[in-house]
Amino acid sequence: MSSTQSARSAAAPKPAQPLIRIEPHPGIAQATLKGQIVAESTAALVLRDGGYPPRIYFPRGDVRMDLLTATARSTHCPHKGNASYWTVTAGGTAAPDVAWSYRTPHDGVAAIGDHISFAEPVVTEP
Repeated sequence: MSSTQSARSAAAPKPAQPLIRIEPHPGIAQATLKGQIVAESTAALVLRDGGYPPRIYFPRGDVRMDLLTATARSTHCPHKGNASYWTVTAGGTAAPDVAWSYRTPHDGVAAIGDHISFAEPVVTEP
């Protein structure tokens, strides 16, 4: 093999591994705080992002929005976009900034637009 062929082989890009995978959640997904249902859906999505734990994203219409209060917190993910947050109040407990949504996510994760996910202490169960 010539040095030109060798250089071309070395420079050939490898296919990129997807950083984020989104798939339908099988069955019914539920999120609760202190035993009170905050979200329940048969149309939830599971987002897998590298080494992070999988996250369930609930369609906004399947979330008890009356239990959520918008907060000033926002974050930016280079892969997903800008997230806004809510405090969840249920079961006599207020859990600040534990719900989030990417209202206008990047094209590669557009499926999670208009969906909400939760962190602890909200318990999300498959």
